[in-house]
Amino acid sequence: MNKKFFSLLTILSIAALLTFFNVPLASSQGLTILASEFKGDLPANDPTAAAWQKAALVEVPLSAQNVAKPQILNTKVKSVKVRSLYNESQVAIWVEWADETKNDEMVRVQDFRDSVAVQFPLNASTPFFCMGQQGGNVTLWHWKADWQADITARKDMQTLYPNMYADQYPFAKGDAVNAIAPKDYTDPNYLPALASNNLFASAARTTPVENLIAGGFGTLTSRAASAQTVQGFGVWKENKWQVIFTRTLTVKEADDISFANGKVYPVAFAAWDGANGERNGTKSTSQWVSLQLGGAAPSTAKEETKAPTNFEGIVWAGLPMLMLTGGVLTLLALIFLISKLPGKK
Repeated sequence: MNKKFFSLLTILSIAALLTFFNVPLASSQGLTILASEFKGDLPANDPTAAAWQKAALVEVPLSAQNVAKPQILNTKVKSVKVRSLYNESQVAIWVEWADETKNDEMVRVQDFRDSVAVQFPLNASTPFFCMGQQGGNVTLWHWKADWQADITARKDMQTLYPNMYADQYPFAKGDAVNAIAPKDYTDPNYLPALASNNLFASAARTTPVENLIAGGFGTLTSRAASAQTVQGFGVWKENKWQVIFTRTLTVKEADDISFANGKVYPVAFAAWDGANGERNGTKSTSQWVSLQLGGAAPSTAKEETKAPTNFEGIVWAGLPMLMLTGGVLTLLALIFLISKLPGKK
């Protein structure tokens, strides 16, 4: 065996040990979004309200999702600015990001929306920040620009193509048979999505936010209509979006997140630029940061993630590193001995 083979084997062995013991090769400084307590009704529909300016601003970096295909590695949204407020019954999260174009239509197949999502883990530990993982579910609040536009005036094919012609709607009644979209065309036999309460087929929207749950790539599932409890409001102005998510602090669903004063929660963000063809998994994502409701602002990230100081904590923190070091030294010793065998170069 030559020396190149031994070098490659050493590198692969070290990588395997690091993966097995969950030892990160690099880590970024933690960010904490400090939610400010607010007396009275939250400014849920006013991104420019003075109350938001009093809340601490945190800029969260994003990067292109590059784990699962399809991918767009040159995604446009590089960061989001975040603030948060809460009162005795609700929590609100304000998100702002730069976007040169307003994309709030999804009628044609070539159109893609601008959107932003907030994600929380549903377990005590933090799973993979892109959609969670098996055994580590996440809940997501997904604001969509086209759903926001639908609340004001729902767009359809006849909105974009006002001179289009429909031969006939045979199941409509009266003069509406030749209308582009007759109001009484609601027979569930021909509109199964609407009949099954599919949110995408909803005739009237009450919120631009979809509440979802996921446990890894390919598992994203919309929650039941009764669990769509997240409200939202977004405005595009001066080449930037400002979006507000609002929800009650607690919910009755056992598989959803509830919030309490003084607690800290992992949170991640994702954003899509429709003009760049971004949709589904082609997006910009953040890693986990923290959302803290009330309390004193953390002075440093080190204090937020302080390691245990008792003996048991030291043992469990140091044991994996000792095993890793011992394994690497043993492997190197074996490689050295093999290289000294007769006939080996």
